[in-house]
Amino acid sequence: MAVLPLKPPTLWRLGAGAALAALCGPAAQAQQQAQPGAGGIYTCVDAKGRRLTADRPIPECTDREQRVLGPSGTERGRVGPLLSDQERAAQDAQRRKETEDRARAAEERRRERVLVARYPDQAAHDAERAAAIAKVDEVTAVAAARVAELRSQRRKLDAEMEFYRRDPSKAPMVLRRQIAEQDESIALQQRFIASQEDEKRRVHQRFDAELAQLRPLWAAQHSAPAVPAPQ
Repeated sequence: MAVLPLKPPTLWRLGAGAALAALCGPAAQAQQQAQPGAGGIYTCVDAKGRRLTADRPIPECTDREQRVLGPSGTERGRVGPLLSDQERAAQDAQRRKETEDRARAAEERRRERVLVARYPDQAAHDAERAAAIAKVDEVTAVAAARVAELRSQRRKLDAEMEFYRRDPSKAPMVLRRQIAEQDESIALQQRFIASQEDEKRRVHQRFDAELAQLRPLWAAQHSAPAVPAPQ
């Protein structure tokens, strides 16, 4: 492929068929897909400061932009620069990241709209927090009542064990097994009550986090200009 200095007559002699037929290889194919139209003349200034023209993408200018001229010398468009595999991979990765960022931002806006629709003001949010805590307190109260019942039964077993106070090993196996089972049941209920206290803390943390997110959303709603009613 000859690369010649730009001369006006050359612009009229180069044909569309020659320009397209000469394109070959991955880089040239990429430029062919990018060019604004067939029959163009490519021109650029290479790294050495030379102005080059050709009837196809110029290899010396693959690292920079090339102008595509029509037969009359007017600019049809621009192509390039061509990217290396590494640069193209980096560009694709950046585009994927931007797409993911946009998707995350859209999902965050959707969640915010749902949150504001669910809690139009702090009173609604406080009411749901109170309801959630009340449910935890309810199951905790049931467990506490069960502990009280188990302890009452345990006291009866302790009264029976008084007969064997001097030598507990002589107590019947059934009685000792009942005492062990009562102790295990009481411990189980106490662990459940402790887990419910943890659950209450998690509920408060969740509602605190929502409240921190909701406050600026409520403020934005209140500061937004009112939309006039249609006449």
